[in-house]
Amino acid sequence: MDSALLLEKTLLVSILTLVTLGIAAYLTYGERKVAAFFQDRLGPNRAGIYGVFQPLADAGKLFFKEELIPQSAEKWLFILGPAVAMITATITSAVIPWGTELPIGDRIVRLQVADVNIGVLYIMGVVSVGVYGIMIGGWASNNKYALFGAIRASAQMISYELSMGLSLIAVIMMSGTLSLREIVDQQHGMNWNIFYQPLGFIIFFVCALAETNRAPFDLAECETELIGGYHTEYSSMKLGFYLFSEYINMFVSSALMASVYLGGYNFPGMDAISNPTILGIAQILVMFSKVFFFIFVFMWIRWTLPRFRYDQLMHLGWKSLIPLAIFNLLATGAIMLAVG
Repeated sequence: MDSALLLEKTLLVSILTLVTLGIAAYLTYGERKVAAFFQDRLGPNRAGIYGVFQPLADAGKLFFKEELIPQSAEKWLFILGPAVAMITATITSAVIPWGTELPIGDRIVRLQVADVNIGVLYIMGVVSVGVYGIMIGGWASNNKYALFGAIRASAQMISYELSMGLSLIAVIMMSGTLSLREIVDQQHGMNWNIFYQPLGFIIFFVCALAETNRAPFDLAECETELIGGYHTEYSSMKLGFYLFSEYINMFVSSALMASVYLGGYNFPGMDAISNPTILGIAQILVMFSKVFFFIFVFMWIRWTLPRFRYDQLMHLGWKSLIPLAIFNLLATGAIMLAVG
């Protein structure tokens, strides 16, 4: 790899990381405003115009809070837990294609950090590692409520990853590839996978809610039963890392759904744009608009539906979603054999 390409990739990674962190910070603001809209109130409106500086105030509060580690906690694992959760959340977006190419000066920048041919497997693998951050943090706290939250989170993620993986396999069977860029390219124009895999999309979306610990699947952080869940003993930026990782995971899950089921950066009429710079910017805007649509739906569901009981959550995962995902997989294979 030459030095110019290495510099380009380094800058792309840095920009993507900063954008991801910035979006995660302002998703907290967006969620409060969405909650206020549904509850007929104003939401944040003191820090800056319409409260736009509220995420900065929250970050400052977390940063300057006292750093506490329980005396009976496993110190190094207690520190490692939020670090693992944050790192796995931020590196997941490396294989998401945000567009095709964008000319900058005399260089053509590909709008994807890493175009690997096993992008789907990479995302599923990294997401699976992310549960260790929650499990380590809950166990190392030496707090029974935190441990219960960590066990709930790990059992929940294992249960719903099965259905998520089966729904993705159906798309992979249709596309014949594990590369996210190739999956997106095959949905050129309006040839989106959601029209061919509506049941798979619904299964994947429900599993994404559970994987990100979002309501009504937020049993790992159930305040009425577990105080604060797996991060009960955390304070300052360690707590901030856990909260940030949840919003980053929501952003990445929305980007993955947009890529796999809604055509990613593809949109009707894109072939009519001849200017590569305008096309690249338009693709980025289209991709982010789809991502923010899913994020709004995530927030909409949180402030609309009540939290499930834990037995209802496990019943839905094992007795409803997995059979439906297997049926969708078999139906996809049968239709492909009949048509092809």
